[in-house]
Amino acid sequence: MSSIAMSTSVATSLSVSGESRARIRGRYARLGLATVVAAVIANVLVYFAGDAVVGYDPEFVVLGNVVGIAIFTLIPAIVSVLLYAVLLRRTANPARVFTIVAAVVFVVTTIPDFTYIPSQPGATNGQTAILVLMHVVAAGVIVRMLTSYTRPRAR
Repeated sequence: MSSIAMSTSVATSLSVSGESRARIRGRYARLGLATVVAAVIANVLVYFAGDAVVGYDPEFVVLGNVVGIAIFTLIPAIVSVLLYAVLLRRTANPARVFTIVAAVVFVVTTIPDFTYIPSQPGATNGQTAILVLMHVVAAGVIVRMLTSYTRPRAR
């Protein structure tokens, strides 16, 4: 009889564990989606504010339309969410590791803004500043939102 009772309690603990994992994954999935959406919206707002302040040159294709900005924010944001999910599972301090990786990626991705972009037709210092600001905004939103999620503690 005790073996039946033991197997029932094991089965119960496994199903509770499975439910909590699903809930944890769901919570992270919602955070990941919110992070991607927030980063895209933030950069779209910067795009329109930048156009109002600087006035984009039509020859400058990098800031040619808002769809390009949304796509070039969407893809890195999704990759960031996936990377942070891996770090949550594999590292002792995922927020610290992610912040360091994000800082390195930020520096690397702004290099073309200072080297390649100024040589493009229609490029101005103001438009370059808007591009760098978009990098700052996206990085800030993504890092802040993702690192706010901590690994759930075992019970």
